[in-house]
Amino acid sequence: MALRYIGVDPNTPNTGSPTIWVDEADGDLIIQGLKIDDEATMDGIKATGPKWETIPDHETVLRLPARMVPILKDAIGDR
Repeated sequence: MALRYIGVDPNTPNTGSPTIWVDEADGDLIIQGLKIDDEATMDGIKATGPKWETIPDHETVLRLPARMVPILKDAIGDR
């Protein structure tokens, strides 16, 4: 797997998270983000998203700061 680094949160205190890469083989986005563990946000996700009762064990929900939108747009490119 050849990953292309796109960018990291410019305000991260630890220079490592959140971060975005693109998989050069298939164009998938690889995102390291802030794990959402507060109950109010998870309740909101469940109330407004597809009708599921829980997030599947093989998935997670991440939070990216709004200041990363330009980095995300760079990852998406001309799609």
